[in-house]
Amino acid sequence: MDTRVTQTADIPFYQSAGNEIELFELAWKNRLPLIIKGPTGVGKTRFVAHMAAKLGLPLYTVACHDDLTAADLVGRHLIGDGQTVWCDGPLTRAVREGGICYLDEVVEARKDTTVVIHPLADDRRILPIDRTGETLHAPDNFMLVMSYNPGYQNFMKGLKPSTRQRFVTLRFDFPSAAAEEAILVGETACEPMLAKQLVSIARSLRALKDVDLEEAASTRLLVYAARLIGVGMDPVDACRAALVESLTDEPEVVEALMEVITATFGR
Repeated sequence: MDTRVTQTADIPFYQSAGNEIELFELAWKNRLPLIIKGPTGVGKTRFVAHMAAKLGLPLYTVACHDDLTAADLVGRHLIGDGQTVWCDGPLTRAVREGGICYLDEVVEARKDTTVVIHPLADDRRILPIDRTGETLHAPDNFMLVMSYNPGYQNFMKGLKPSTRQRFVTLRFDFPSAAAEEAILVGETACEPMLAKQLVSIARSLRALKDVDLEEAASTRLLVYAARLIGVGMDPVDACRAALVESLTDEPEVVEALMEVITATFGR
């Protein structure tokens, strides 16, 4: 399980695309849980880290997966030095400390695991810990945030209505061309012309109709390409490594995507 506390000394760079900052702050102030949904690589996790730092709150991030259990979130008894000691999970620590617990790609977790969040995500705002007999009451500065990619949802992997309807929901999508260029410049300090070229490539790849891709070219991958170019890598080679090969394993599709890239850089 990937759990980490984000330091709040520096606020991570984030380029606002709408009213998401205001909505997050209002949800936090009014003790409302939040779902962020959107494609891979559009800044959901960065946004949560930005807001945690901006609000001065500890952030506990859990990368959800098929084997995630309720004990992974809440905690468990561990044996050490001849005694049994209770160890809080990230959800419990966030409730005790009054921070943000962020469940990343929550639809990957088992449905019986997410039920543990229900009492925290309604007006009760409590976390019962059956194994210790405790019932924790979340302080005002605790916030529960979850994210998922709607493109991955199916009958077997999706949020139950009883879970969804406990949350305020924020939709993320690919930013406008101007906003995406600003993100690249702000994140990598690349030249504005390079940012414009990379964004043009991404928008062209996203618009391809005859190429079967599971995921569109993300802003995250554009950042990777810009960083490689920034340290001296040939732009075409950098785009192939950071964009094309990350999107497909099919040689024919690679060739089709590379045509867009070589045309952009005049090859």
